[in-house]
Order: sequence, then structure tokens, then C-alpha cells
Amino acid sequence: MKRNIDRSGRIARALSGLICIAVGALVPWVGWPEATWLRWSVAAVAILAGLFQLFEARKAWCVMRAMGFKTPM
Repeated sequence: MKRNIDRSGRIARALSGLICIAVGALVPWVGWPEATWLRWSVAAVAILAGLFQLFEARKAWCVMRAMGFKTPM
């Protein structure tokens, strides 16, 4: 993987990853959605997305930029 984001992009990825993980940790206790399996699925997806964003921040690599999209930052 070739580095394709700078320091500000890494910080943004890390912060959004931490926010996703926090949201994923809170979803099961908030009570939304009512179906238990759906609640845990939403939490798992949010946590996995947050972990992937932390991976991107650590490696200074963005999957969207690697696919050719020009993201502002």
C-alpha cells in the first residue's frame, strides 16, 4: 500500500474512526433499533468501520483515494 494521505488526513481518519467505535459501543444500550439482532448488527458494523478507519490512519492510506476518487483534505 502506497501512502496517499497527509497528516491532516490521518488525523481526520483517526478521529472519525474513534467516533464510529464510540457510536458502535453505545448503540446496544440506547435501545434503537428495537430488534436485538439488528441492534447488535448496527453496532458491529459501526465498530468494524471505525477499526478500518484507524487502520487507514495508521498506514496513511485511504481506500477512496486508492480507487481514484479525489477527496478534499
